[in-house]
Amino acid sequence: MLQIKKQLTANKKSKPDENSLGFGVYYTDHMLIIDHDEEQGWHDARIVPYEPLQIDPAAMVLHYAMESFEGMKAYRTPDGSIQLFRPDKNAQRMINTNHRMCLPSLPVEDFVQAVKEIVSVEKDWVPHAEGTSLYIRPFVIATEPHLGVRPSRTHQFIIICSPVGAYYSTGINPVKIFVEDEYTRACPGGTGFTKCGGNYAASLISQVKAHELGYEQTLWLDGVEHKYVEEVGSMNCFFKIGGTVYTAPCMGTVLPGVTRMSCIDLLKHWGVPVSEERLPIADVMQASKDGKLEEVFGTGTAAVISPVGELRYEGDVAYINNGEIGEITHKLYNTLTGIQWGTMPDELGWTVKVD
Repeated sequence: MLQIKKQLTANKKSKPDENSLGFGVYYTDHMLIIDHDEEQGWHDARIVPYEPLQIDPAAMVLHYAMESFEGMKAYRTPDGSIQLFRPDKNAQRMINTNHRMCLPSLPVEDFVQAVKEIVSVEKDWVPHAEGTSLYIRPFVIATEPHLGVRPSRTHQFIIICSPVGAYYSTGINPVKIFVEDEYTRACPGGTGFTKCGGNYAASLISQVKAHELGYEQTLWLDGVEHKYVEEVGSMNCFFKIGGTVYTAPCMGTVLPGVTRMSCIDLLKHWGVPVSEERLPIADVMQASKDGKLEEVFGTGTAAVISPVGELRYEGDVAYINNGEIGEITHKLYNTLTGIQWGTMPDELGWTVKVD
């Protein structure tokens, strides 16, 4: 168990209007930091006032992108209590990411404890308004000042928190997705399955292109044949075709999303056929022409469930479900958010209370 020291601020910030939070705009009063080096391992866990980091200009994170991060939320339930959603899964995913990135990892139980501690300190920042939550961003950075290319010998694990509203300004309304056929997000043997900043930085050029064309996000194809659907920039993606729900397999190039995993669990629990086999984009577009593409939706911590109303690929456009939210999409959204915000019973044991 971590021994976490607390240095609380005397100058608390004024809290923003809960009805206009946006996403990742405001930050709470404190942050959690744990140091790491080869001799001591993880040590000096502390919660301190939120402030700019003191970091050497030669820190390896700044030059070689030696970092990882996670994304999760704390939710305020109708009785005023606060809970997390499957935090152990985020902890394990960070361990998997860090192994690939040559970074040290906290044990699952210490990760969850750290998250619960900072959320407990910042409990007044967990918003009350419908659809809002406290976004939690744990991350690991390599802090050793060294310009040689090798794993860092010193690191920090940090958690910051941000009260948030909907990730997309359109809320639960269907979004428009551009299918990327030029650039590549991930290849076998690479870092596609990790949650590291480099994956996201390299995806921005396609996102800019999509925005210029009037689309909110990019759907990536596989990096070898540019044939099979993989994931959207900030979400995993699902396709309901002829009664079966398809999503890309996690074979090293797709992020194993916690929301993705939860949707698959729920769909199977409901008896809905689910396929994690590779799905060609050509089959998706043909299914649209044949009237068999029933629903498309993205999943992720930030947006939860995001219905897709339009796909553009090589000049062709697929319109899904007349731009309306599909039945399965809506049921998944209502069930997941119901469990997360405590308005539905958690029969699967996914939530963790914060004291």
